[in-house]
Formats: sequence, structure tokens, C-alpha cells
Amino acid sequence: MKIFENIINHKLSNITADELLKYGDQFNIRITKAQAQKIADYLRGKQINIFEDSARTKIIKEIAKIAGPETAREVNRLFLQFTK
Repeated sequence: MKIFENIINHKLSNITADELLKYGDQFNIRITKAQAQKIADYLRGKQINIFEDSARTKIIKEIAKIAGPETAREVNRLFLQFTK
């Protein structure tokens, strides 16, 4: 199971704005191009572990600052789906 965690976390730390927009469409998360770019810039290069509650909470708080609380809630919902 650890390999899947590593793959998901690695993908998040290298995600692009276009990929975020694609996933937003796929999972019905409203996100603008500007928000996607800011989120991708924030995530790029970070050592992310969405499988740890405290790390995921920190990331979601930053996404809320960038894209708003509703979008952050939806992203958190998506992260929770990945972690189960």
C-alpha cells in the first residue's frame, strides 16, 4: 500500500494547473484557471503526504486561502477518496 501513497503524493507535488483543471472537471470541483495555477505553484516541489491528517489539513488551509473555502472542502473530499 505504501507504493500507492508514494505515487499519489509524488503526483501532487508535481501537478500542473491543466491537470488540476482536468481533475476538477472529472470530480465536479469548480476551479478557475487562475486558482489552479496558484494551487499548482503552491504544491510544486513540496514534500506532501495527504495520508497524514495534519499534513492534509495544512494543505487544505492553504488551498482555502488561494481558492476559497468551498473549493478547499471539495479538494479535501477528493483527497479523502484517494486515501481510502
